[in-house]
Amino acid sequence: MDSEFCCNCYSTRLAKESNLTTKPHPKPYKLHWLNEDGDITIKRQVKVEFSIKKYIDEVLCDIISMDACHIFLSRPWKFDRKTIHKYLYNEITILYEENKFVLHPLSASQMVENQVQMKINRDG
Repeated sequence: MDSEFCCNCYSTRLAKESNLTTKPHPKPYKLHWLNEDGDITIKRQVKVEFSIKKYIDEVLCDIISMDACHIFLSRPWKFDRKTIHKYLYNEITILYEENKFVLHPLSASQMVENQVQMKINRDG
């Protein structure tokens, strides 16, 4: 299997907390490599809208039981959006609907600020 996810993935916990409507996966499958506890069966999907600054998109994700606050975007999504990943600069360019978006990594202080804000939002 490729080192990148072959599907778009979203956290079970986040789907529940966000009250997102899930649907049965048309072709359930098992993941063998995600953790050391054994196979994980992927049975459900969810459509997730997300934004990064002015870039707004929607993606169909397989729901995975993981303790993460991320959307893992797959190679097909990257291909459909004509992304260009400049690994040296950790920069991703997205060409979508005739618009160009350049995503830059967060600085260390921005990541800390983001984590603090997520904790405040989560704890209420």
